[in-house]
Amino acid sequence: MAFAPISPALPAAQASADYRWIQLILGVACMVAAANIQYAWTLFVPEIQKTFGWQRASIQTAFTLFILMQTWLTPLEGYLIDRFGPRIIVLIGGIGVGCVYATCVNNAIKWFPDRRGLAVGLTAGAYGFGSALTIIPIANMIAAGGFQAAFFRYGLVQGIIIMLASLALRAPQAGETKSSTTIVQSRRDYTLLEAVQTPVFYVLFAMFILTVTGGLMAVAQLGPMSQDLGVKDTKVDLVFFALAALPFALLLDRIMNGVSRPLFGWISDHIGRENTMFGAFLLEVSASLRLLLLAATRGPSSF
Repeated sequence: MAFAPISPALPAAQASADYRWIQLILGVACMVAAANIQYAWTLFVPEIQKTFGWQRASIQTAFTLFILMQTWLTPLEGYLIDRFGPRIIVLIGGIGVGCVYATCVNNAIKWFPDRRGLAVGLTAGAYGFGSALTIIPIANMIAAGGFQAAFFRYGLVQGIIIMLASLALRAPQAGETKSSTTIVQSRRDYTLLEAVQTPVFYVLFAMFILTVTGGLMAVAQLGPMSQDLGVKDTKVDLVFFALAALPFALLLDRIMNGVSRPLFGWISDHIGRENTMFGAFLLEVSASLRLLLLAATRGPSSF
């Protein structure tokens, strides 16, 4: 089944110049709209527990199921993207984050084979940074006693944005893009069966699992941890205004998440993927060890 481009086909060079940045912007918009489902979830956990009296572990089961559906279905989503194109998958994905994430990253790679790091960094960074725009409004709506309304209103608006943006998405045609001349990388697409026969696939697979497990666990538990430590509603003075500790931590986390992804992607376009990952992982290990030492020597009050 094939879907025609949103506009008439153009010559290769003209289409590339006209469309690839537009395609990237559309992908970024979709990722921004989808971000709250994952990163704002922790704001709702204490409120759900307080309202219904459910156990925290039971509530977080919903988040676990969400992550499982978002991640482990991506091979199927990738197959569907190749078969039906990005437009229909993201249109359907307005009701599911996995379709949006997989499709937008996939499309960025295809449109920017010469600048993959930057393109994927901007796309993934939009998912990290997106919730920074709405963390405070969502927190304010929840504080006013409407976490159910926040669920419904933000979910509805964000779903509509994704579906509208999807209507203009398309994959590049043959000859519209060019490969990088500075970084060693594959110059053709591999099928899933071809990929799983290479050792590097399993190395990358393990790296992704190890990287995201700790991050997702921490993000999902920021709300409950701040509540347990008694700092959830502590005001942080930001000179011009004060903000509760939990929304401030989430806001800062989202901003740094959004900045670091395109930054390291851009760096990788210049010094290579392996060198960039080594430096980034070394920084992360150093920061994690410092956090553990701080907690051991000063206790919860240090946070």
